[in-house]
Amino acid sequence: QRLGERCSEMISRLTNDSLIAQLPREQLRAQQLQEELKKVKADDAREIMRLKKELASVRAVLRDYIRQVDSLNRVNQNLRQENSQLSGRLEESHRVNQNLQVQRQQLTEKVTIAAQLDATAISMTPLNKRGKASKKMKDAKTLQVSFNISRNVTAENGQRTVYVRIQTPAGTVLNGGGTFPYENRQLEYSMKKVIEYSGEETAVVTYWQVGEFLEAGEYRVSIFADGNMIGSRTFNFEK
Repeated sequence: QRLGERCSEMISRLTNDSLIAQLPREQLRAQQLQEELKKVKADDAREIMRLKKELASVRAVLRDYIRQVDSLNRVNQNLRQENSQLSGRLEESHRVNQNLQVQRQQLTEKVTIAAQLDATAISMTPLNKRGKASKKMKDAKTLQVSFNISRNVTAENGQRTVYVRIQTPAGTVLNGGGTFPYENRQLEYSMKKVIEYSGEETAVVTYWQVGEFLEAGEYRVSIFADGNMIGSRTFNFEK
Protein backbone atom coordinates (compact mmCIF):
# COMPACT_ATOMS: atom_id res chain seq x y z
CA GLN A 1 0.00 0.00 0.00
CA ARG A 2 2.82 2.36 0.88
CA LEU A 3 4.46 1.60 -2.45
CA GLY A 4 1.23 2.52 -4.24
CA GLU A 5 1.04 5.84 -2.41
CA ARG A 6 4.61 6.59 -3.28
CA CYS A 7 3.93 5.81 -6.94
CA SER A 8 0.92 8.20 -7.05
CA GLU A 9 2.97 10.88 -5.44
CA MET A 10 5.67 10.37 -8.02
CA ILE A 11 3.09 10.72 -10.85
CA SER A 12 1.97 14.07 -9.56
CA ARG A 13 5.51 15.30 -9.38
CA LEU A 14 6.85 13.99 -12.69
CA THR A 15 6.67 16.16 -15.77
CA ASN A 16 9.07 14.17 -17.90
CA ASP A 17 7.25 11.82 -20.30
CA SER A 18 10.12 9.31 -20.28
CA LEU A 19 9.87 8.94 -16.54
CA ILE A 20 6.09 8.50 -16.80
CA ALA A 21 6.74 5.72 -19.32
CA GLN A 22 8.95 3.92 -16.79
CA LEU A 23 6.32 4.07 -14.03
CA PRO A 24 4.36 0.93 -15.02
CA ARG A 25 7.56 -1.01 -14.95
CA GLU A 26 8.23 0.24 -11.42
CA GLN A 27 4.67 -0.56 -10.42
CA LEU A 28 5.13 -4.09 -11.78
CA ARG A 29 8.37 -4.36 -9.86
CA ALA A 30 6.62 -3.18 -6.74
CA GLN A 31 3.94 -5.77 -7.28
CA GLN A 32 6.61 -8.42 -7.80
CA LEU A 33 8.32 -7.30 -4.61
CA GLN A 34 5.04 -7.54 -2.75
CA GLU A 35 4.57 -11.09 -4.07
CA GLU A 36 8.11 -11.98 -3.10
CA LEU A 37 7.47 -10.42 0.30
CA LYS A 38 4.33 -12.50 0.69
CA LYS A 39 6.29 -15.57 -0.37
CA VAL A 40 9.04 -14.78 2.10
CA LYS A 41 6.43 -14.32 4.85
CA ALA A 42 4.82 -17.63 3.86
CA ASP A 43 8.23 -19.34 3.90
CA ASP A 44 8.96 -17.71 7.25
CA ALA A 45 5.61 -18.91 8.55
CA ARG A 46 6.39 -22.45 7.47
CA GLU A 47 9.84 -22.18 9.06
CA ILE A 48 8.31 -20.78 12.23
CA MET A 49 5.76 -23.62 12.24
CA ARG A 50 8.55 -26.15 11.77
CA LEU A 51 10.53 -24.58 14.56
CA LYS A 52 7.45 -24.53 16.76
CA LYS A 53 6.87 -28.24 16.11
CA GLU A 54 10.54 -28.97 16.73
CA LEU A 55 10.42 -26.88 19.90
CA ALA A 56 7.31 -28.73 21.05
CA SER A 57 9.09 -32.03 20.41
CA VAL A 58 12.17 -30.85 22.31
CA ARG A 59 9.97 -29.70 25.17
CA ALA A 60 8.27 -33.10 25.26
CA VAL A 61 11.66 -34.78 25.41
CA LEU A 62 12.74 -32.38 28.15
CA ARG A 63 9.57 -33.12 30.14
CA ASP A 64 10.30 -36.84 29.79
CA TYR A 65 13.90 -36.25 30.92
CA ILE A 66 12.65 -34.25 33.88
CA ARG A 67 10.27 -37.06 34.82
CA GLN A 68 13.14 -39.56 34.56
CA VAL A 69 15.44 -37.33 36.63
CA ASP A 70 12.73 -36.92 39.29
CA SER A 71 12.22 -40.67 39.30
CA LEU A 72 15.96 -41.27 39.60
CA ASN A 73 16.15 -38.71 42.39
CA ARG A 74 13.40 -40.53 44.27
CA VAL A 75 15.15 -43.87 43.70
CA ASN A 76 18.44 -42.33 44.82
CA GLN A 77 16.78 -40.89 47.92
CA ASN A 78 15.29 -44.29 48.71
CA LEU A 79 18.67 -45.93 48.18
CA ARG A 80 20.32 -43.40 50.50
CA GLN A 81 17.68 -44.13 53.14
CA GLU A 82 18.14 -47.87 52.68
CA ASN A 83 21.91 -47.43 52.82
CA SER A 84 21.56 -45.42 56.01
CA GLN A 85 19.35 -48.13 57.48
CA LEU A 86 21.77 -50.85 56.38
CA SER A 87 24.68 -48.89 57.85
CA GLY A 88 22.79 -48.61 61.14
CA ARG A 89 22.02 -52.32 61.07
CA LEU A 90 25.66 -53.08 60.24
CA GLU A 91 26.85 -50.97 63.16
CA GLU A 92 24.33 -52.66 65.44
CA SER A 93 25.44 -56.06 64.15
CA HIS A 94 29.06 -55.07 64.79
CA ARG A 95 28.23 -54.03 68.36
CA VAL A 96 26.30 -57.26 68.92
CA ASN A 97 29.22 -59.26 67.50
CA GLN A 98 31.67 -57.45 69.80
CA ASN A 99 29.41 -58.13 72.77
CA LEU A 100 29.17 -61.78 71.77
CA GLN A 101 32.95 -61.98 71.49
CA VAL A 102 33.33 -60.44 74.96
CA GLN A 103 30.71 -62.81 76.36
CA ARG A 104 32.37 -65.77 74.61
CA GLN A 105 35.73 -64.75 76.05
CA GLN A 106 34.23 -64.38 79.51
CA LEU A 107 32.50 -67.73 79.16
CA THR A 108 35.76 -69.34 78.00
CA GLU A 109 37.54 -67.88 81.01
CA LYS A 110 34.81 -69.11 83.33
CA VAL A 111 34.93 -72.58 81.79
CA THR A 112 38.74 -72.58 82.12
CA ILE A 113 38.49 -71.56 85.76
CA ALA A 114 35.72 -74.08 86.39
CA ALA A 115 37.81 -76.84 84.79
CA GLN A 116 40.88 -76.05 86.89
CA LEU A 117 41.85 -78.79 89.33
CA ASP A 118 41.91 -78.12 93.05
CA ALA A 119 44.23 -79.75 95.61
CA THR A 120 42.77 -80.12 99.10
CA ALA A 121 43.73 -81.81 102.37
CA ILE A 122 47.43 -81.09 101.76
CA SER A 123 49.70 -82.67 104.38
CA MET A 124 53.46 -83.01 104.81
CA THR A 125 54.82 -85.67 107.15
CA PRO A 126 58.49 -86.36 108.03
CA LEU A 127 59.07 -90.15 108.19
CA ASN A 128 61.93 -91.72 110.18
CA LYS A 129 64.01 -94.66 109.06
CA ARG A 130 61.25 -97.08 110.14
CA GLY A 131 58.70 -95.22 108.02
CA LYS A 132 56.97 -93.78 111.08
CA ALA A 133 55.82 -90.17 111.41
CA SER A 134 58.24 -87.89 113.21
CA LYS A 135 57.72 -84.39 114.58
CA LYS A 136 61.41 -83.51 114.31
CA MET A 137 63.06 -82.80 110.99
CA LYS A 138 66.43 -84.14 112.21
CA ASP A 139 64.91 -87.64 112.35
CA ALA A 140 63.37 -87.43 108.87
CA LYS A 141 64.62 -89.82 106.22
CA THR A 142 61.65 -89.26 103.90
CA LEU A 143 59.15 -86.46 103.42
CA GLN A 144 55.66 -87.63 102.56
CA VAL A 145 53.35 -85.13 100.87
CA SER A 146 49.76 -86.22 100.31
CA PHE A 147 46.68 -84.42 99.04
CA ASN A 148 43.40 -84.96 97.19
CA ILE A 149 42.46 -83.72 93.73
CA SER A 150 38.86 -82.60 94.18
CA ARG A 151 35.94 -83.86 92.11
CA ASN A 152 35.39 -81.73 89.00
CA VAL A 153 32.91 -82.80 86.32
CA THR A 154 33.94 -79.94 84.00
CA ALA A 155 37.62 -80.90 83.94
CA GLU A 156 38.94 -83.02 81.11
CA ASN A 157 39.53 -86.64 82.04
CA GLY A 158 42.81 -88.40 81.41
CA GLN A 159 46.39 -88.39 82.55
CA ARG A 160 47.75 -85.45 84.51
CA THR A 161 51.26 -84.66 85.65
CA VAL A 162 51.21 -83.20 89.16
CA TYR A 163 54.23 -81.30 90.49
CA VAL A 164 55.01 -80.85 94.19
CA ARG A 165 57.33 -78.04 95.24
CA ILE A 166 58.74 -77.85 98.79
CA GLN A 167 60.41 -74.65 99.99
CA THR A 168 62.60 -74.69 103.08
CA PRO A 169 62.65 -72.04 105.84
CA ALA A 170 65.65 -70.52 104.02
CA GLY A 171 63.58 -70.13 100.84
CA THR A 172 65.42 -72.79 98.85
CA VAL A 173 63.63 -75.59 97.02
CA LEU A 174 64.16 -79.25 97.82
CA ASN A 175 65.20 -80.15 94.30
CA GLY A 176 63.90 -83.30 92.70
CA GLY A 177 66.04 -82.99 89.61
CA GLY A 178 63.89 -81.05 87.18
CA THR A 179 61.74 -78.04 86.30
CA PHE A 180 58.26 -77.35 84.92
CA PRO A 181 56.72 -74.36 83.10
CA TYR A 182 54.69 -71.89 85.12
CA GLU A 183 53.67 -68.33 84.10
CA ASN A 184 56.32 -67.93 81.40
CA ARG A 185 59.16 -69.24 83.54
CA GLN A 186 60.63 -72.52 84.73
CA LEU A 187 60.23 -73.61 88.35
CA GLU A 188 62.08 -76.35 90.20
CA TYR A 189 59.97 -79.15 91.57
CA SER A 190 60.65 -81.53 94.44
CA MET A 191 58.47 -84.43 93.25
CA LYS A 192 56.20 -85.18 90.34
CA LYS A 193 53.63 -87.86 89.70
CA VAL A 194 51.47 -88.87 86.76
CA ILE A 195 47.90 -89.67 87.77
CA GLU A 196 44.79 -90.86 85.94
CA TYR A 197 42.03 -88.36 86.60
CA SER A 198 38.41 -89.36 85.98
CA GLY A 199 36.68 -86.27 87.29
CA GLU A 200 36.13 -87.85 90.69
CA GLU A 201 38.12 -87.08 93.85
CA THR A 202 41.56 -88.63 93.54
CA ALA A 203 44.06 -89.22 96.37
CA VAL A 204 47.74 -88.54 95.59
CA VAL A 205 50.79 -89.46 97.71
CA THR A 206 54.38 -88.44 96.87
CA TYR A 207 57.75 -88.98 98.61
CA TRP A 208 60.99 -87.05 98.74
CA GLN A 209 64.10 -88.88 99.96
CA VAL A 210 66.10 -86.78 102.41
CA GLY A 211 69.75 -86.55 101.40
CA GLU A 212 70.73 -83.40 103.29
CA PHE A 213 70.32 -81.74 106.65
CA LEU A 214 66.83 -80.26 107.09
CA GLU A 215 66.52 -77.41 109.55
CA ALA A 216 63.49 -76.76 111.71
CA GLY A 217 61.05 -74.01 110.84
CA GLU A 218 58.36 -73.21 108.28
CA TYR A 219 58.11 -75.26 105.09
CA ARG A 220 55.77 -74.39 102.23
CA VAL A 221 54.25 -77.05 99.98
CA SER A 222 52.77 -75.95 96.63
CA ILE A 223 50.92 -78.21 94.17
CA PHE A 224 50.86 -77.54 90.42
CA ALA A 225 48.98 -79.11 87.50
CA ASP A 226 48.09 -77.99 83.95
CA GLY A 227 50.23 -74.88 84.37
CA ASN A 228 48.29 -73.73 87.45
CA MET A 229 49.04 -73.73 91.15
CA ILE A 230 46.13 -75.76 92.46
CA GLY A 231 46.95 -75.66 96.17
CA SER A 232 49.43 -74.46 98.80
CA ARG A 233 49.99 -74.84 102.53
CA THR A 234 52.70 -74.13 105.15
CA PHE A 235 53.96 -76.42 107.94
CA ASN A 236 56.12 -75.80 111.02
CA PHE A 237 58.52 -78.47 112.25
CA GLU A 238 60.65 -78.76 115.35
CA LYS A 239 64.39 -79.37 115.39
